[in-house]
Amino acid sequence: VVLYMPMIPEAAYAMLACARIGAIHSVVFGGFSSDALAARVNGSEAKVVVTADEAPRGGRNTPLKTNADKALDGVSHDCKLLVVQRTGGDIPMQEGRDHWLHDLEAKVADDCPPEEMNAEDPLFILYTSGSTGAPKGVVHTSGGYLTWASMTHELVFDYHDGDIYWCTADVGWVTGHSYIVYGPLANGATTLMFEGVPTYPDASRFWQVCEKHKVNQF
Repeated sequence: VVLYMPMIPEAAYAMLACARIGAIHSVVFGGFSSDALAARVNGSEAKVVVTADEAPRGGRNTPLKTNADKALDGVSHDCKLLVVQRTGGDIPMQEGRDHWLHDLEAKVADDCPPEEMNAEDPLFILYTSGSTGAPKGVVHTSGGYLTWASMTHELVFDYHDGDIYWCTADVGWVTGHSYIVYGPLANGATTLMFEGVPTYPDASRFWQVCEKHKVNQF
């Protein structure tokens, strides 16, 4: 399952949902082009892409659904497209392939028993940036990765119960996987997720967020 999402809670929900049912997720940074997305969908042989209509960033909306449409035109296998309604922008939906996520959620039961996994079963594939050649898909396994993410979040960042913790990374990169989602949540932490850029609407944005949410681990 490829996730091409803004920095919104649904991105974390989708990662955790994949982990719960034993599906392998591959998060693609929302700033990447349709060509980069297509390469990762083809490389991972993803059966589903989860995206959003648009992603607000720095006063502009990135057309994620439009980019995903272009990407799937270059994909060599059938792939479903699930869409989160983020901005309510006007986007085309291809019948039979595209589905609004909220429509599907309304049809499923609340109970979803977790799939039992072995420690060496893949948890996710994350592609390298491609700065030193073609992007390479790196497989991270369930047991070892989750143990490492939990331990390093607690010890490296000196996490204590009750801390309000904020890692400003993006979930499109391994730092965001480890220190926005998996590490903090494994430790029962309150983790803050930020959608936007630190300089919009002005350069004090980070400090406003820290003050508003009482962040004490930044």
